[in-house]
Amino acid sequence: MKRATAAGYFRRFFLFYDLEVESCFMDLEHELSKYDYHLTEESIAFTPSQTRDAAKLLVYDRATKEVSFDTFRNLAQYLPKNALLVFNDTKVIPARLPSYLPTGGKVELLCLSLNTNEITALSPRILAIGTVLSIDTNGSLAVTAKNESVYHLTYIGTKPFAAVLQKYGMTPIPPYLKQTTLTEKELRTKYQTVFAKAAGSVAAPTASLHFTKGLIAKLKKAGFDSTTVTLHVGMGTFAPLTQAHLDTKRLHKEYYEVSKASLAKIERARKQGRPIIPVGTTALRTLESVYAKKIPTTKGITSLFIQEGYRFKVATGIVTNFHVPKSSLLMLVSALVGREKLLALYALALTKGFKFFSFGDGMLVR
Repeated sequence: MKRATAAGYFRRFFLFYDLEVESCFMDLEHELSKYDYHLTEESIAFTPSQTRDAAKLLVYDRATKEVSFDTFRNLAQYLPKNALLVFNDTKVIPARLPSYLPTGGKVELLCLSLNTNEITALSPRILAIGTVLSIDTNGSLAVTAKNESVYHLTYIGTKPFAAVLQKYGMTPIPPYLKQTTLTEKELRTKYQTVFAKAAGSVAAPTASLHFTKGLIAKLKKAGFDSTTVTLHVGMGTFAPLTQAHLDTKRLHKEYYEVSKASLAKIERARKQGRPIIPVGTTALRTLESVYAKKIPTTKGITSLFIQEGYRFKVATGIVTNFHVPKSSLLMLVSALVGREKLLALYALALTKGFKFFSFGDGMLVR
């Protein structure tokens, strides 16, 4: 069987978009090798479960060390009593945008963030400042600056840029999903959570893809409360790790926001000593960023890089997927579980036929 090189997919993807990772990659190898594991392509889910909550579920209890196996629709049976679930309500935008040089050459931009008409994006081609890229007859993007590997562009057009993305953009699925048989129309539904609300992400909070409206109602009926936060997923969540990330203990910056109502609910659960279970690594990073200082912040920019040894301030567990080898996501879950134990759980999941990554099966750590 062919070994999957998901970390390699990410590396090639970012090299394609002109991110300079090659020089530091070998320097990282010793540290990243601790978070590597063997995976074949047969264990990667290229399409989601036919029904979202039909995905498999591995449950790990940190106190008893007990491991259980079930399906996701039975999550309520395994959540800690009185737990508060915290979801990331960000919405994936069709961020892969085809554009054209004055010569007619095609440039596919990966739009990372949108601020009215000011856009930041990655490009597979080197673009000179002042270059104007056409989108259609009524819209164009002018390159105004470049910061390391990220381009800053100004949108000029008669329609809102969000409408342009909806019409011409494509869903920015991870590179290891290039074999998916899903159409763009299907991806816009299936690579999106059922509660997605705040547009701005270039990747889905994939642990939340397992939830259906029916499952959420079932959890509520079982007595589990929930709330939402927003973190717009950018490079900080899925970019390859560099030596600078390890040295500074920081990832790329991502925007987060928490409503006053959600913050009040989270604060109440903390004071009551109730379990707080974020759904996904992005929800967890948001919670920990909010409480990074003595006075919680309701919005801001986070570059929080959670590794083993981190002392959690809010999260008492996590609902998560099975992550790419050598990734910051794998390191984050290792901080909760322990690296050796987590890799052992991954190996066990593989023997049980679990599927990995974005469309794969899930795990509850309680």
